[in-house]
Amino acid sequence: MSLSRTCFTAAVGTLNTAGRVLRGRDRSMVDLSPHRLIRAARARARLSDFGHWEFREPLERLVDALETQAGLTLLGRLTAREHLVGLLENLLYIERNRACTPGIERREITAPVFIVGLPRSGTTVLYNLIALDTTVRTPLTWEVMYPADSAEAPGDVERIRRRTAARLKWAHRLAPQFARLHPIGVDLPQECVALMAQGFRSTLFHTLHRVPAYQDWFETDSQRLAFDMHRRVLQHLQARRGGERWLLKNPAHLFSLPPLLRRYPDARLIQLHRDPLRAMPSIASVNAVLRRAFSDRANPREIGPDCAERWARALSGFMAARDTLAADRCLDIPYQTIVASPLTAVERVYAHLGWPLSGGARAAMTDYLKTHPKHRHGDHRYSLQAFGLDRETELKRFAAYYERFDIPIEAP
Repeated sequence: MSLSRTCFTAAVGTLNTAGRVLRGRDRSMVDLSPHRLIRAARARARLSDFGHWEFREPLERLVDALETQAGLTLLGRLTAREHLVGLLENLLYIERNRACTPGIERREITAPVFIVGLPRSGTTVLYNLIALDTTVRTPLTWEVMYPADSAEAPGDVERIRRRTAARLKWAHRLAPQFARLHPIGVDLPQECVALMAQGFRSTLFHTLHRVPAYQDWFETDSQRLAFDMHRRVLQHLQARRGGERWLLKNPAHLFSLPPLLRRYPDARLIQLHRDPLRAMPSIASVNAVLRRAFSDRANPREIGPDCAERWARALSGFMAARDTLAADRCLDIPYQTIVASPLTAVERVYAHLGWPLSGGARAAMTDYLKTHPKHRHGDHRYSLQAFGLDRETELKRFAAYYERFDIPIEAP
């Protein structure tokens, strides 16, 4: 560990220790009250109009769960506050831009393609590869963090990219293990959870924090407004940087295929499949790494069963909704194909969608695979037992999924 990293870790420890000593007072020190978050966002943005966007209920539910269930450290409270105020700022900027440029809301998002499937099933590898094709449009991290900030000139874009890089550097310091689990970068394509979080309706929050009451509400909500916000953000990105062949990715769309199809009736799906005995503890390990950055009460043996129950329920609902679609709207790809031959998976996607795969795009993908070998940041090790999961229980829980797609059981 470097000296700077050691100093940072010591500073974080000291800050959180102080927070525990002051337990009860840290809430007043870092106030998460929705009305104060809104006031802070208005002061920062120097704007006041949120329009008619309905964000207060999800924000209030999220803050209540953060206060009562997340077990936030003092640093966790500071980080959560910064995150929520930033999202509120984005809402103000989005409303301002739509008022100043009415054409934004008339932009069409046509036939978007969504990569879905259980988390940790190869969706990120496939997404990052196809995103290298310059004819394909994906939302990039810097765009999604600041979807409506001024970006009229190259200097504006570089300013936004620098702000994004600073935030990612801070995130890496908080959770350095995350780089082994999931690639992050200013110019990497971003997932839909981040687009939907702009309206405070997203699975992102239960991934970052223990907020089961909020997640329970999210899973029973119609999610109409979640996908309205999703489309709003895409319209802003399209107005900023063009592009019409949208490729998007979000394992969490397993929770919400019907509202996705209501918003995008011409959407097409690429679904990846992996053995849940491997996917579940891997998902749980990601949640544990992230939550430990903000709480000293992240319990792996609680996280595992919660993940398994929720994702099994989501998968069941998704498949029922998928059965209403024509067969040519969906393509299935096994995880083993992603591991053994990623370019073969890419070729299958392009053939299914009728997209041309140019020599330049193929060369870029080949170079990417050479420079981004698996486990280049270290191995990701996990087990069922470490996350409170039982092999036989999970086999029964996901039995219908195993059978329908002939999922092979991977070696431990």
